[in-house]
Amino acid sequence: MTTKKTYNISETKLKRLLEYNERLQSQFELPRIPVSEASASLIEYCNATKDPLIPSIWGPVSKEEDPFAPAAGGSKGGESGCCVVM
Repeated sequence: MTTKKTYNISETKLKRLLEYNERLQSQFELPRIPVSEASASLIEYCNATKDPLIPSIWGPVSKEEDPFAPAAGGSKGGESGCCVVM
């Protein structure tokens, strides 16, 4: 009885180790790039993409271009806002 139990525990440990090894191998095969290349790509993206939350760098943003501006229209009775509570 104890040898069978020990055998099952050993099989379980081996199965866990094999699964862990498989996960590590799949992570090892992921494509990698140097940090300098990743940071250069990030800097290029930040310089090319206009951010409406930083008007000191990009200048003021018109209401049409601002994704954070309240939606025009849709309000009733002169109320401002985007939602109506019933």
